[in-house]
Amino acid sequence: MNTSALIFMILAQVTITAIMLYFLIRAMRAKKRPEPDSYTDNDEQDW
Repeated sequence: MNTSALIFMILAQVTITAIMLYFLIRAMRAKKRPEPDSYTDNDEQDW
């Protein structure tokens, strides 16, 4: 493997890893959204 191919491979791996970590950290820090309780909100009451 020549030098330019090695540099290109390392730069590609670092770039992809950095983008993945950026979005992973963003997803982990996101505020939790309240989800409706499907058991109580969707039940039909027969009585």
